[in-house]
Amino acid sequence: MSRTTPAQATATETGVAAESIAESGAEVGDFITLLKPRVMSLVVFTGFAGLVIAPGSLHPVLAIVALLCIAVGAGASGAINMWYDRDIDAGMSRTAGRPIPAGRMEAGAALGFGVTLAIGSVAVMGLAANWTAAALLALTIGFYVFVYTIWLKRRTPQNIVIGGAAGAFPPMIGWAAVTGDVSVMPILLFGIIFMWTPPHFWALALYKKDEYAAVGVPMLPVVAGVEETRRQIVLYSVLLVALTIVPWVFGYAGAIYGVAAIFLGIVFIVAALRVWREKGDRSAKAMFAYSILYLFLLFTSLIADALILGIATGGTS
Repeated sequence: MSRTTPAQATATETGVAAESIAESGAEVGDFITLLKPRVMSLVVFTGFAGLVIAPGSLHPVLAIVALLCIAVGAGASGAINMWYDRDIDAGMSRTAGRPIPAGRMEAGAALGFGVTLAIGSVAVMGLAANWTAAALLALTIGFYVFVYTIWLKRRTPQNIVIGGAAGAFPPMIGWAAVTGDVSVMPILLFGIIFMWTPPHFWALALYKKDEYAAVGVPMLPVVAGVEETRRQIVLYSVLLVALTIVPWVFGYAGAIYGVAAIFLGIVFIVAALRVWREKGDRSAKAMFAYSILYLFLLFTSLIADALILGIATGGTS
């Protein structure tokens, strides 16, 4: 008997999406899980940073709506990703408990939920903020679903390198929500997250490589080996830290951010070197955990820098 792939099931499942959601026996918590709330929180925070540092102002209510749209758009991407990757998720300990592989939700319900949220978030962003921000949000969702999830993830070890662009858009969206355009600073922030993504995920892949291999996902440690992955982590870490200093050097950010970028970056490189030298999983797990804290603290320093500068200059941009 041939097995129906996620791609072959798209038309049928989309057609019954609304009915599937209504008839699903899943709990509210399962729908929340589909949104990948831990990933969403970092996405929203970087989007908030873009919104705060952008020149100009946005009414607080509209700013909150814009952030909610970013959150919902990210959640929509996560839900559609879980629908498509349900076969992979079932074979990995990290994801086997998700609603679809665990049997708590029908696949069609997840797809319908994700598509509905995707369309709604883009429409509301356009109406509440502007259509530039809405277009960037639509691009983010489309890139994550079609480029990363469907095209790259199962085909190339560059899945994280190229696909990482999807997670790098939120600061640009936040900036565009305020200004209606995109300039050098949000592009730099995009680049920082883009460069951060490979060492972040490759650290995870190092100690989950057997599971990725078992489900046929060609992550770098599976295809190129752990030694090459460790080397690439160091390389990308050095490039990342160098890039984080650029906004300060060229005057797009102040001293608070500059000092934080240097200090946090040194720790990041040290963590990468430990991964390169040590052969066990402990250093990779430590780096994965630190990489999340690193990005949070880096963007926190950027926000603090902008707010203090705003107070010092009387709140002007």
